[in-house]
Amino acid sequence: MDTISVIPDRAELIHRARALVPVLAQRAAQTEQNRVVPKETVADLQAAGLFRVLQPKRWGGYEMGVDVVNDIQMILAEGCMSTAWIYAVLAVEPFLVALCDDNMAQDVWSKDQSVLICGTSAGGPGNKAVPVEGGYRLTGRWRFASGCDHTDWTFLGGCRVADAAGVEAEWRVLLPRSDYEIVDTWHVAGLRGTGSRDIVVEDKFIPAYRAIKQSDLFLCKGPGQALNTAPLYRIPFGQVFAMSVSTLMIGGLQGMLDAYLAYGRKRIARGIGPTVRDPVAQLLVAEAAILIDECKLGFDRNIASLTAYAERGETPSLQERMQYKFQVAYAVERVSVMANRLFKAAGASGIYVETSPFGRFLADINVGRQHVNNQYEPAGRNWGHVMLGGSEAENRDIFL
Repeated sequence: MDTISVIPDRAELIHRARALVPVLAQRAAQTEQNRVVPKETVADLQAAGLFRVLQPKRWGGYEMGVDVVNDIQMILAEGCMSTAWIYAVLAVEPFLVALCDDNMAQDVWSKDQSVLICGTSAGGPGNKAVPVEGGYRLTGRWRFASGCDHTDWTFLGGCRVADAAGVEAEWRVLLPRSDYEIVDTWHVAGLRGTGSRDIVVEDKFIPAYRAIKQSDLFLCKGPGQALNTAPLYRIPFGQVFAMSVSTLMIGGLQGMLDAYLAYGRKRIARGIGPTVRDPVAQLLVAEAAILIDECKLGFDRNIASLTAYAERGETPSLQERMQYKFQVAYAVERVSVMANRLFKAAGASGIYVETSPFGRFLADINVGRQHVNNQYEPAGRNWGHVMLGGSEAENRDIFL
């Protein structure tokens, strides 16, 4: 047990995250080459207490707001987007545990409250949890388990469970490291350091208390809310998770812009002259800066709205949740377009990976955009369908 006696405030956590940025930037190239965030980096994040932001106080956490996790991941992304990615997705899993049966939390944290959990919902159509006495038996394969090399547990979503009548529902289940194999399939174009490898499970027993129905998360009616009563845990899980794979894109663009500004202040481009006098570059950096500001303001407003609902004991309407989901995904789309423009503006000298970070930022942002949560087109169609008078019941987006 290592229950925290003194909880740092928001300003202190932000300061700790900011202090790590130069270290993360220095390690970024090696992180990409190794295709995994270094153990030293995870230890630094642990020592700074950053993973505990959404963890219940009764289990050694801080029970702080979603806005704190968002700010931290944006800051970390300025140094290394792979590190920011695994930070965010690992930091959100304690929030999910808090919504589940408390026996699950006891399994995870009763001996060590610093234990980390990864998760993925990218399972195949044949992944099923078969009901047996006292729980389920699970077999299947899941992709994209970001940060799995650093965790002792994994949450697996997309498990199809049939009731006595044969009607299937989607569940999430939690397994200890001894119950699954990690398969290294992570040879990708960006976010290489996230180590988002495959998880393989062969006929393992999961106690019933280590499973939760996806619809209970959607309805904000998890059994853990009876004990974890802070308003934080009344925010829809889908909204919290959506931001965990999108907010860091804004931080990545900030890191790319900062690098371009430092580069441009000294650059003299052939046929153009000093970048400081280039009207195209002048307008571009202004547009990038204002885009970052707009995205931050939009995310902050939506988090404030979700928090206000939770504090009143209410749940936002489905249409509002659709709107927030679209805004999250559309922000990522806008960031990816701007990142491409900054990369092109860096010219030929900006393509060298050993001397500039532009290519790495661009690849990481574009690959992050590929996450199902960050593809704005289906999210926009869902919201637009309802705005035009379509039925809300037709929406099946699990990230709402």
